[in-house]
Amino acid sequence: MPDLTKTETADAPDQAAEVTAAEPRNGAGAVGKPRSLWGDAWRDLRRRPLFIIGSLLIVLMLVVAAWPGLFTSADPGSGDLANHFLQSPNLTHFFQPDWFGYDGQGRSIYARVVYGTRNSLLVGFGVTITITLFGGLMGMLAGYFGGFWDSLISRLTDVFFGIPFLLGAMVVLNSVDQITVPVVIGALAFLGWTQITRVMRGAVITNKHADYVTAARALGAGTKRILLKHILPNAMAPVIVIATIALGTYIVAESTLAYLGLGLNGISWGSDINDATQNIRNNPHVLFFPAGMLSLTVLAFIMLGDAVREALDPKLR
Repeated sequence: MPDLTKTETADAPDQAAEVTAAEPRNGAGAVGKPRSLWGDAWRDLRRRPLFIIGSLLIVLMLVVAAWPGLFTSADPGSGDLANHFLQSPNLTHFFQPDWFGYDGQGRSIYARVVYGTRNSLLVGFGVTITITLFGGLMGMLAGYFGGFWDSLISRLTDVFFGIPFLLGAMVVLNSVDQITVPVVIGALAFLGWTQITRVMRGAVITNKHADYVTAARALGAGTKRILLKHILPNAMAPVIVIATIALGTYIVAESTLAYLGLGLNGISWGSDINDATQNIRNNPHVLFFPAGMLSLTVLAFIMLGDAVREALDPKLR
């Protein structure tokens, strides 16, 4: 008769190994879901001071832009020349109209800084979302299909790269009767999609020859599924980094256009900086606070972009 005890004993380690591999364990040697690029990036970001500080500043800016009335009750458009003409800041009056002083028209600088946040962030996010969608689509078409589409989109990108960014935006804005937020977004996005297109094209070319794309194609997956389910998630990392850093650039571009007299008709940091140049020598506070708010906002997005770039690039960890 066969020795059943020995047979069961010999099979036991294999069965235990199968159970161990199938069931995740807790502890240092835990076996669970495979770690992904985005999961590793999030674990790394949570430990980075640049990401934490930048995120907190951006959240604060978003709250100020969405609910400016929570931070000041003053009217940013009304001025009192008789009592508040170029009045110096009273830094002990936190969140009061005279906290940052008054400008040459007797208007509260603090109120104008608070209410100017909305337009700047609307333009920055609007342009970034637009160029990411349009530029990402153009880059995916050029990188995946190649051939005629690659040549056409690449040559079109080269043409737009040859147009000076601010000069082209000034020409576009000079051709419209009324400058509004959508108009400024359209003018900046009209010339700003090229960098996203090139980055996406390179990422798609790199990923379309990967083994998982070949396997998906062999299993009968269509072009749409391959692009959206396989290539796009793996090609978005460099695009997100570029878009995050570029967002601050577009906020600066909007302020520059406003400084040149081609910005929004409403309240804007750029227009306040333009007005402040007339009194900068004797009353520097009229320039310091709107310019400081602009610099702080751009710095927050640059810090966030740098942290995301380092987290998504294994070579920089």
